[in-house]
Amino acid sequence: MIPPIQKRLDDFRTQSRVRAGSLIVSVFSDAVFPRGGRVWLGSLITLLAPLDLSERLIRTSVFRLAKEDWLCAEAHGRRADYMLTPSGLRRFEEASRHVYAAEAPLWDRRWRLILTVGEVDAKQRESLRRSLFWQGFGLIGADCFVHPSTDVSSAFDALIAEGMTDLISHLMPLLAADLPIDLSAGDLDMVRRAWNLEKLATAYSDFVDCYQPSLDTLRHDAQSEVDDESAFLLRTLLINDYRRLLLRDPELPEVLLPAQWPGQKARQLCKELYRRLLPPSERYLDQHLELANGETPTASPSILSGRFQNPDPLATPV
Repeated sequence: MIPPIQKRLDDFRTQSRVRAGSLIVSVFSDAVFPRGGRVWLGSLITLLAPLDLSERLIRTSVFRLAKEDWLCAEAHGRRADYMLTPSGLRRFEEASRHVYAAEAPLWDRRWRLILTVGEVDAKQRESLRRSLFWQGFGLIGADCFVHPSTDVSSAFDALIAEGMTDLISHLMPLLAADLPIDLSAGDLDMVRRAWNLEKLATAYSDFVDCYQPSLDTLRHDAQSEVDDESAFLLRTLLINDYRRLLLRDPELPEVLLPAQWPGQKARQLCKELYRRLLPPSERYLDQHLELANGETPTASPSILSGRFQNPDPLATPV
């Protein structure tokens, strides 16, 4: 019988389609950012090679991310370091506040709304819908986007970073009043109309089913210590899969969620498994993450120790 950790890695290697760009963003946010935010392209290729990602696929994906203003290059002789652009860093920081949060955010019981006003063509409307969807917004009717707790200013900054500046004048942000009543039927109806929670619940349950065996192994089998390379690879897949789930999750407050919501179990699983994988995966990065000038950057203890802890897990890289 294949050990659960090895099985998860093998399943990834044999899948028919790999979202290499998404995986690379996860590596930058999870592994590169705590070490100064930059990495030599050759080192990145080495780190991802054990997942059967070819050098050509990684180079193509990195160049595409640079074209999309996620990454930029800095030459050092014949080599080059890649790092997050300012707009890429903003997008990463916003996502990281959710990915590495120890608990789901509290609700102030005030809905955030963004209304579209004036004429917006079909192509722009679809781009807007897709962008706000990935920020967790639901859609009521054709012109009203809703979210229970997001920072609307950050949402607008993200739209600008994605090249939608011309659309800003067609958007009207609103903050609903804090009514002096308990949870209302209107709140629950808003949730039912704006989000497909059944589909999201299934995705969370699949995530738990995928990673629970690995966590159980590390919990209960003292002889099954994971090797450093496998720890790094599993940590990368874990964060990549969890990050992609959170991009679809509006992170509704608990009072608006169905009973026994699987997203809560997924958060706790990710938190515990990540902490168990952290020491061996960091040893692997100490040996294999390299800058273009040949140096090996050290990790910031404050960033790593703050992940899945309260308060805010973000800090400035050293």
